Amino acid sequence: MNREPIAVLSDIHGNIRALDAVLGDIRVRGIEQIVNLGDCLYGPFDPIPVADRLRAADWPAVSGNEDRMLVAANWQQVSRTAQFTIEQLTDKRIEWLAQLPKTLVLDNGILACHGTPTDDTQYLLHRPTEEGTMHPATDVEIVERLGPTDAPLLLCGHDHMPRIVRLEDGQTVINPGSVGCPAYTDDTPIPHQVENSSPHARYAIVHWDNPAELHVELVSVSYNWTAAAAEAERNGFSDWAKWLRTGRV
Repeated sequence: MNREPIAVLSDIHGNIRALDAVLGDIRVRGIEQIVNLGDCLYGPFDPIPVADRLRAADWPAVSGNEDRMLVAANWQQVSRTAQFTIEQLTDKRIEWLAQLPKTLVLDNGILACHGTPTDDTQYLLHRPTEEGTMHPATDVEIVERLGPTDAPLLLCGHDHMPRIVRLEDGQTVINPGSVGCPAYTDDTPIPHQVENSSPHARYAIVHWDNPAELHVELVSVSYNWTAAAAEAERNGFSDWAKWLRTGRV
């Protein structure tokens, strides 16, 4: 019997316009199962609509590194974006973020995580270079980062770049890309920038029957990114506004 398809979302970053566009596309396709790979609320937007949408939906979800940042709320160590987001969140929404697990095994044996199974701050399928760009990770690097997991299918996010990798042992790793943030800069582990070169909202659809019969669709969805960029600009985040408008840094 065929399993139902799964919609894989990651890195929403508080962008309700992008999330609604993705959910609309999922509804049109008749997909009922959704999994969320974290970094839900951190962003230059009002985070409440996304927080309440996710809490009400109660999809299987894992925590991202920037979810943990919002929960910890260490004001000496968080970014200006984190401060902006935290100031708008109530205790009940922070408590919802705090209860998200670091990893999750779905009923069909799929392992979900944000970065790698052991580190939500580490990229799994890409690596930053000394030149500040992102390159695909090699199979050797991916296997090392995966550690001792025998899950046949793994879902990860964090680097916002869609990719599918099938390893020599048959394991497949899928990154759906980011729902709400198509480009960004970061200083960890070294200064680098991520660019998807278009402002679309991204997610993945997984049709999973068995390891030999896996179909994955990486989906890009149009939405009102001009309005999203305008909100970021109003809130004082001109860098985010450019990322949202263009998918470039």
